[in-house]
Amino acid sequence: MSRRRLEMGEIVRLFAGWGGDVEDLVLELREFVLSVAPAVDEKVAFKSLCYYKPDSPFGVIGGNVCAIGVRDRSVHLGFIHGAFLPDPDGLLEGKGKAKRHIVLRTRRDIRRTAFKSLILAAIDFSPEASSNRKHP
Repeated sequence: MSRRRLEMGEIVRLFAGWGGDVEDLVLELREFVLSVAPAVDEKVAFKSLCYYKPDSPFGVIGGNVCAIGVRDRSVHLGFIHGAFLPDPDGLLEGKGKAKRHIVLRTRRDIRRTAFKSLILAAIDFSPEASSNRKHP
């Protein structure tokens, strides 16, 4: 089955004005996310690139894997269910009930092994699973 992917023009328009370094980082991170999670769908929501499990019975929010957005001239890799994901490297920031994110300013900030583990854990996460209800 073919997965939904955004047109490059839509992505460029979303991040236009942030400057070449930010745009390049967004595109590199997008390529990485799609290489780790080729079965996800991609859409724009909340001024971010959102990746979600298209077959999730919990919809786009419950089936969300991660999102790429820009805040304060830095790129954020966000996880709506981040508080429930294993984070042995301590990369996730945030104090919300569930959402966590990682701040990236340069390509060197992409920690591929740790990011891959978080993305795969987000794919496996189910909002209804009782074992996911407790913070790690």
